[in-house]
Amino acid sequence: MIRISPVRVISDAGEQLGVLTIDEALAMAEDRGLDLVEVAPMARPPVVKIMDYGKYKFEEAKAARAAKKKQHVIEIKEIKFRPGIDDHDFDFKTRHMREFLTEGNKVKVTMMFRGRQMARLDLGKAVLDRVAILLADIGKIEFDARVEGRTMTMVIAPK
Repeated sequence: MIRISPVRVISDAGEQLGVLTIDEALAMAEDRGLDLVEVAPMARPPVVKIMDYGKYKFEEAKAARAAKKKQHVIEIKEIKFRPGIDDHDFDFKTRHMREFLTEGNKVKVTMMFRGRQMARLDLGKAVLDRVAILLADIGKIEFDARVEGRTMTMVIAPK
């Protein structure tokens, strides 16, 4: 697939073999039982390397798997409230939210309204403000409270 000749050839050990034609470079690679891989196509002349391409792709995939294993995926946990929530229930739910934030996850706080409660959105907003104040030491508000239909949502991210 290498189109431009001549090319700068690098051996499998990493030393430069000079500028050769594609046919000569392919012959050298076949003598060693390896592949000829274009490394820098935009360089003049293009740079090719003699290597075991299958082994190279395997090592690359292995490194990607190791990097994926070490990364932490941030999840969004959801906690639902009602405007007339009792103190014990409020404390219980905020304690769980604190655990989620310390684990490094985001928390979506949802305030659900029913029937006539829609006329008193300020009561729900007061509960969400209370949550934000309690969790201000370990979390910051990513999205402030906004109304979507019969729910009011707020997202808190860890600091």
